Amino acid sequence: MKKIYSNYLANFRGLSREIWLLSLVTFINRAGAMVIPFLSLYLINVEGFDLPQVGWIMSCFGLGSLVGTYIGGRLTDSIGFYKTLLSSLFLGGVGFILLQYINTFYGFCIGIFLLTLMADAGRPAIFVAADAYSKPGNITRGIALIRLAINLGFSIGPLVGGLIIAHINYTALFWIDGLTCMLASFGVFLLLKPKKLKSTDEKPIIVKEGRPPYFNKYFLVFFFIMIAYSLAFVQYFSVMPVFYEKVHFLTEDVIGWLLFINGATIVIFEMPLIAWLDRKKISKTMATFWGIFFLGLSFLVLNMTDWAGILVVAMLLMTLGEMIGFPFSNALALEMSPKGRKGSYMALYSMSFSFAHLIGHNGGMNLVDNFGYFNTWIFFSAFLLLIAGLTIWLYFLLKKSQTGNI
Repeated sequence: MKKIYSNYLANFRGLSREIWLLSLVTFINRAGAMVIPFLSLYLINVEGFDLPQVGWIMSCFGLGSLVGTYIGGRLTDSIGFYKTLLSSLFLGGVGFILLQYINTFYGFCIGIFLLTLMADAGRPAIFVAADAYSKPGNITRGIALIRLAINLGFSIGPLVGGLIIAHINYTALFWIDGLTCMLASFGVFLLLKPKKLKSTDEKPIIVKEGRPPYFNKYFLVFFFIMIAYSLAFVQYFSVMPVFYEKVHFLTEDVIGWLLFINGATIVIFEMPLIAWLDRKKISKTMATFWGIFFLGLSFLVLNMTDWAGILVVAMLLMTLGEMIGFPFSNALALEMSPKGRKGSYMALYSMSFSFAHLIGHNGGMNLVDNFGYFNTWIFFSAFLLLIAGLTIWLYFLLKKSQTGNI
């Protein structure tokens, strides 16, 4: 047991102080993110919206994320990741607090759009900050540590959030979300010092001419894959909680425990898994393939039985795919980013999640409304199988273009 513990701690050695501080700030921010996993339930149970209306509100969530991420990428390249991240955290906190006072459909559409615009402007900045503060060769583990902080916060947030909903009400969640975002912004200001990327910090790149990401054909294929991957992934945070409640009759506190499994599993196993895969020198593209494969499998098993325990099995499969796919796809995106354009490339990478929010929640809600949960899960399983095949094709394209662990 002592050896296992020592090996686990060894995965964190060699990371810079700034990466640890950035992870701490990220944890504070994500620990308060209690509204998002329960937003679809809040809109249905408290505000009385139907599934298509919730889908459109979540599309506005995605549109705000899309616009905010684009603006955040431009700001990261122009004023730096530090100021961009600081502003995004603070303004996002204000947005969460104000959101609770909206109770009309169109008001929610506008409010969610503005909130995610401000909050997601910091996404590219986080990735670029991880690259700036990481020591040479530690970028994947640095991203994994930040993801660990995100998931530690996310495992605690929904768990506490579910208990608060069950024993108090939804309103308290908006205050906690807002105040913790503000606290995270103060943490950035007090604990982290601005740093500019040096030319020696740049990682090997695939496109040496410094083309914008929109003209990099390999990156555009990768971008499409990440949209599709994320489009299915976001179902776990909008459609799936409704499925838990309406089909399996779970209460909010039990749903919080189920989401806790995701975050807790990542906290315990992701860093050792990433370190092991790094030692095995797995291709970043093939790691993305395995992430997509396990996510598709998680949807497929939901149709195999009505036993409630299958929800845990599906959650663990999704989590395994998340642990493998997302850290390596982050690292691959940075590796494909040429000097002076990291903000733009990481903005486009982050925008894949924004497009997923824009299309995925609405699409998932309407699929369920028209075809039911069984057919919706079949659709996502088949869809991800096709995307997994496309990822293998990208692997061979990149292998031809340049040798290396891509």
